[in-house]
Amino acid sequence: MARIECPECGHVIETTGIVSICPKCKADLRGVMEEVGHRRERLRDVARDDSVTTHEFIVRTKDLQKIYVMGEVQVPALQGVELNVRRGEYLSIMGPSGSGKSTLFNMVGGLDKPTKGTCFIEEVDMAQLDAFELAWLRCRKIGYIFQTFNLIPVMTALENVTLPMIFAGMSSDEMMDRGAMLLDLVGLGDRLHHKPYELSGGQQQRVAVARALANNPAIILADEPTGNLDLQTGKEIIDLLKELNEESGVTVISATHDLKMIDVSDRVVHIRDGQVERIENRADLDLDVGTLGSEKKPELGG
Repeated sequence: MARIECPECGHVIETTGIVSICPKCKADLRGVMEEVGHRRERLRDVARDDSVTTHEFIVRTKDLQKIYVMGEVQVPALQGVELNVRRGEYLSIMGPSGSGKSTLFNMVGGLDKPTKGTCFIEEVDMAQLDAFELAWLRCRKIGYIFQTFNLIPVMTALENVTLPMIFAGMSSDEMMDRGAMLLDLVGLGDRLHHKPYELSGGQQQRVAVARALANNPAIILADEPTGNLDLQTGKEIIDLLKELNEESGVTVISATHDLKMIDVSDRVVHIRDGQVERIENRADLDLDVGTLGSEKKPELGG
């Protein structure tokens, strides 16, 4: 689905085909459609799943458990989570505060190790990897987007984006070219040399999205990526992630409370008390996220 905006009257068209004339003012849209085509080509190149395996699931967890020890108190965060994530899927993980969704997110991302059970990325048990192997997998297979952006404040947007490329062993010229291309792709081609404090929250999150794409990841993990953004900016980030998912086939896993993000998901996983409470397909959800300026309140049922 392409979103076309007429440069003459501002009319927005959502289409899966080719639109050459604006249905409202009859302006010529061939130039706009050509730019959309170029953007789709670039999106297909910024993330990829280059695994040689034929397994249907890119992520699997089996009896995943995590217990935090605080003095003499043991706090179970995950209690036997079983979850399979298909290649190219857009999956949202929902749950109240303290439900375990962020802990599950960290297990999948290799940021923490389980107390018991296994988490497989492309059928590789992450708990069995040594520190070097785990760092290699995180660097080349997974892109991270966080609620608080996590940009390095003394670095420019371009330097933040190219930092993961250093660890991947890219040449300096290749890093600069790719970093500039990624920032242009997320709409920040004119902000390459701005530092985080010179950017708005939405622009900082766009830098974070570009950084997540630095090394052509097969999986993007987004932890509350719209949590610190206003409604309009949050929607723009969601649309960008969905566009990446559709055009490049990258698997997106998001921990979120945002109903707009759930609306673009293929499946929604509900976590409660450290367990998978239920999993729903998007088609089965009675979801109305409304529109900006609407008085209708979001509802989630099913």
